[in-house]
Amino acid sequence: MNRKIKFRTKLCLYFLIFTLIIFSVLWLLQTVFLQNFYNHMLIKNTRNAAEKIENEYENFNAVDEIARENSLLVYLTDKSGNIIYSADEYKSNYQYSEHNYNYQNGSSENPYRSDEEQNYQKAQYRSLPDDYSDFLTVLENDGGITEYKTDKLYVYGEYLNDNVVLYVSVTLDAVGAAASIIRVQLLWVSVLSIFVSVILSYYFSKKFARPVSELSYQARYIGDKNFENNFQKGFCSEIDELENTLVSTNEKLKNAKTYQQELLANVSHDLRTPLTMIRGYAESIKDFGDDEKQRISDSDIIIRETDRLSALVNEILEYSELQANGERINFEDVDLSSLVKKVIKQFEPLFQTQGGMIESILTENLFINGNSRQLERVIYNLLDNAIRHTGESKKITVTLKKENEHISLSVRDYGNGIPQDEIPHIWERYYTYRQRNKLGVSGLGLAIVKQIVDLHGGSCKVESDAGNGCNFIVRF
Repeated sequence: MNRKIKFRTKLCLYFLIFTLIIFSVLWLLQTVFLQNFYNHMLIKNTRNAAEKIENEYENFNAVDEIARENSLLVYLTDKSGNIIYSADEYKSNYQYSEHNYNYQNGSSENPYRSDEEQNYQKAQYRSLPDDYSDFLTVLENDGGITEYKTDKLYVYGEYLNDNVVLYVSVTLDAVGAAASIIRVQLLWVSVLSIFVSVILSYYFSKKFARPVSELSYQARYIGDKNFENNFQKGFCSEIDELENTLVSTNEKLKNAKTYQQELLANVSHDLRTPLTMIRGYAESIKDFGDDEKQRISDSDIIIRETDRLSALVNEILEYSELQANGERINFEDVDLSSLVKKVIKQFEPLFQTQGGMIESILTENLFINGNSRQLERVIYNLLDNAIRHTGESKKITVTLKKENEHISLSVRDYGNGIPQDEIPHIWERYYTYRQRNKLGVSGLGLAIVKQIVDLHGGSCKVESDAGNGCNFIVRF
C-alpha cells in the first residue's frame, strides 16, 4: 500500500533539494568552469588593454599604467626585435629601486643588467622572451595582427605602424592556486550551509504547513455543528481566501441541511393530506360506486386534490430550478404593463364566478430588463395569494406605476391581514401564516416571488393592517 507523503514532509524535501541544486551549480562553476571563465575574462581584458595601448603607445607613462592595472607584460619593439620600451605590473617598483641605487652610487647604469645579456639596452627593464623571433615571424605571416594561447600564456601582437610592433602577454594559470583555496573554503561553506538549510527547512516547512493542517482539520467538520472558525489569518492571502471559502461553504451546507429538514417536514405534511384524501375517496368510489351522485362528488374531490398535489410539486420544482439556475437566466426588454394585463385576464373569469372583482390601475408602456416567464410567475403568485386571502370583500386592487427611477407593482387584498409578528417571516420558505391556517398552499409562492425579484435587482415589501388586508409591493 502506497503511503502518501505529508505536505510538511514534501515541503521540507523541496527546500533541501533546492539547496542541493544551488550548491551543485556553485561547485560546478567553481571547480569546472572557473578556470575557463577566468581565462576568457583575462583574454577579453588583454584585448581591450591592447586597444588602449594602440591609441597611446607614444605615451610611455600611459603604457606603464595600463600594464600595471591589467597585470600585463608589454613590449614595444621595431620589426627587427630591438626594444623601444617595455612595461609590466612591477615596473614602478623597479624604477623606484633603480633611482635609489643611482642616487647613492652616482651611476646611470642599470644595476640589474649586464652588457653581455642578449638584447641588452641601457635603461631598459626586461629582456625579450626567447621565442620573440618566432612571434615576429607569426605576426608577419598573419598579416600584421595575431594572437595565440598556450596552457599558461596568452599572447597578442600587432603592427602599430610601419616600424613599431606591440607585444602583450598575460599569464593564464594564476587562478590555479586560488582555485584550490576556494574549493576548501567552498567545502566548509557547503557543509555548514546544508546543516543550516536542514534546520531552516524543518522550521519553514512546519510554519508553512501549520495553516494548511489547521484548514484540513476544519474541513473535516465542514457543515457540522462542531465546525470551529478559530483560524488565525494573516499568513498569506491565498490561505486566508481558502479559509473564507471554507467558512462560506460551511454556512451554505448548514443552510442546506436546514432547508432539507424544512422541506422534509413541510412537504411531507403537504403531500400526506392530498394523498390520504385521494386514497380515501378512491376507496369510497370502489365500495359505493352505485350512487352516481356520490361518485361524481368523490371524483371531483379526487381531481381537486390531484391538482393541489400537482401544484405543490410544480412549486417545489420551480423553486429548486431558481436556486440552481438563477444566475444564468436570460434577460431582455419586457413590457411589464402588458404582462400584468395578461395575468389579470387569466384570473378574472374564475374569480368573477365567485363574486370577486379585480380593480386594475395600470400605467401603459412600462418596460424593464428581465425574464418574461419569471416576471409572469411573480405577478401570478401575488394575485393567487391575494385571491386566497381577499376575505368577504372579494376585491383585489392591482396597481402598476412609475415612481422616480423605479417601477412599482402592488397587489392589495382586503382580508384579515397578517399579524405583525408574522411579517418578518412572510418571504421565507415553508414558513407561512396561511399554511398554518390550512389554506392548502405549499408555502413556496412568496419565497419564489422574493427569489425572482432579487435576481432582477428589485425589492419586496408587505404592508398589513389587521382587519383591512395586505398590500404586497414589488419595486424594479
